[in-house]
Amino acid sequence: MKYFMLILLTVTISLSCSKDYDKSISDYLDSHGLTAEKHESGIYYIIDKKGNDEHPTINNTVTMNYKGYYLDDEKFDSSYDRGKPLVYKLNGLIRGWQIGVPLFGKGGKGKLIIPPNFGYGSNPPNGIRSDAVLIFDIELIDFK
Repeated sequence: MKYFMLILLTVTISLSCSKDYDKSISDYLDSHGLTAEKHESGIYYIIDKKGNDEHPTINNTVTMNYKGYYLDDEKFDSSYDRGKPLVYKLNGLIRGWQIGVPLFGKGGKGKLIIPPNFGYGSNPPNGIRSDAVLIFDIELIDFK
């Protein structure tokens, strides 16, 4: 019984937190004149350019350009600023990217809006806000 109550409490807390972020994300989209799709996982995405019919899987190494920022539009990271794309195994990236990047075909471009539970949550690396909704403009260049 204790185990069931713990699971129920965890699910209730997760759902209530998620709804707060949904409102913040909805406000962001409205204020920027954007329309996004909500994935069944809870992340949001906008596909500006679909790319081709080849899509990466969780086990692929992706080559991507990206810019990461918060709901207040403050940038926290950018491959463009470094002058070279990210090349990394998709299964080693945040869960929001693992879910969202395969929605794009090779050559695709768009935006991922990632609630904290699919980003860094309450224990982010240095330079990332705790419990922040993360927005990424991405360009899927290639994958292997």
